[in-house]
Amino acid sequence: MATGGWGLPNDPGQGGNRWGPPPAPDPYGPPPNPYGPPPPPPGPYRPAPRGRRWYRRVPFLVWMVPLLRSVHRAARRLFDQDGGGRVHDPVVDRVQITRTVLGVLATLALYYTYGSDDGLEGQANQSLGQLILTPILLIIGGPVVITLFIRYAPAERRRLLRSRLRVPAKTVGWYILVVALLGASAYVVSGTTLLHGLHGVWLFVAAVPALAFLLWGLPFFFLASAYVARSAFNTAYVHAALPAVLTVVMIWIIAVFNLTGSGMPNGPLWAQFCSLFGGPLSVTGLSLWELRRLRTRHGVTIRG
Repeated sequence: MATGGWGLPNDPGQGGNRWGPPPAPDPYGPPPNPYGPPPPPPGPYRPAPRGRRWYRRVPFLVWMVPLLRSVHRAARRLFDQDGGGRVHDPVVDRVQITRTVLGVLATLALYYTYGSDDGLEGQANQSLGQLILTPILLIIGGPVVITLFIRYAPAERRRLLRSRLRVPAKTVGWYILVVALLGASAYVVSGTTLLHGLHGVWLFVAAVPALAFLLWGLPFFFLASAYVARSAFNTAYVHAALPAVLTVVMIWIIAVFNLTGSGMPNGPLWAQFCSLFGGPLSVTGLSLWELRRLRTRHGVTIRG
């Protein structure tokens, strides 16, 4: 409908809306922000949980806890790698940890009940010796078990399994390098003739790095040995069932060494039997259960 030029326009797109044309921008105001309104200022930061910083109040732990954390990360990155044919099963991990804790408690209970000829120090040295002996046995006897394992596999899978041996070989090399560097650092720090002719700055330059590596390398060596005993030098990269097979073979070799080396422990016959064969039998049963779980839950067989 015509309005004679004095009414509202019929089309809102012809110069404005029903209330007239849009207001002109203020030439003296701030320019419009093309990115929208600015974000609100950050609020107060949440304080870190007090439970995570309790060790900072203890002078000895203020540097020990970060040191152990860095050692644990490095040992796990080198000696507990993922990839290849490895299968992660949290149930198996929890059962293995539970078996280890129960085994330690059972050993302590047998010791305090019936005693031992070697004493507590002798038992601790024996456990430490087993931890160090396991990587050595894996380096010596592992290639034989791996060769037989690959020969037992189907012919069409042998080439694939052999191509995955590079990762366990590198892990063995890293472990030998750690042992060599740790031994060299201990040799330098132990007051050898290498430091007798050095004085002042040169003595500081030679002794302090060796001492620092020794402080970091000792816990790293023990954690690396524990991870090597668990992962069998990352042989799960070759086949998921290979660590369980290697564990069964190595635990019975260690049991033979314990039987021929230390003899029978004190106590009645059943206590002696549990002390000598409780660990190997429980580890064997756990390894067989792990192999069965790999077959039923993950479809992994020894020849598959």
